[in-house]
Amino acid sequence: MLTAILALGALAIVFGLLLGFAAIQFKIVGDPLVDKIDAILPQTQCGQCGYPGCRPYAQAIASEGADINQCPPGGESTIKALADLLNRPLKPLNPENGVEQKHKTVAIIDEPICIGCTLCIQACPVDAILGAAKQMHTIIESECTGCDLCVPPCPVECITMVPVKEDVTTWKWSNPKTMEAVSESLQ
Repeated sequence: MLTAILALGALAIVFGLLLGFAAIQFKIVGDPLVDKIDAILPQTQCGQCGYPGCRPYAQAIASEGADINQCPPGGESTIKALADLLNRPLKPLNPENGVEQKHKTVAIIDEPICIGCTLCIQACPVDAILGAAKQMHTIIESECTGCDLCVPPCPVECITMVPVKEDVTTWKWSNPKTMEAVSESLQ
């Protein structure tokens, strides 16, 4: 009995040392530039940029396989932040990827009209739609990123995008005008 306990203890120590060595030797280090780019992106996971989410788009930007102006949800402010980070020229949003929304939106389902087809659930990249087949669906507003991907597949057109109601948690200062814009408006 004592030899079995000692043998198992010795095996545990040997395997522990091997795992510790492997963890140090084969450690995978992520690209810090991709992490910085991903932190700037809006995390809507909408795919409007042509990539399945913000992280793959960040990887493409870092490897110079994608341009910095492909993110409609991020808009001009994201493009400017990416240009500053990467020392690239500032470009306008690529119209092929969509248009910038001036106000954050959220999807709303007209529940009495909903037929429960689940096409909107399949289209939602962030699982913000709750429902089951042949049952009414609803939007979890706190999870909805306003990407607009659930609207086109709906066969009964019961989904609309509405601006997020402004309250204490969503209100933001508007961007101040630059001195150049003020002087131009005075002329």
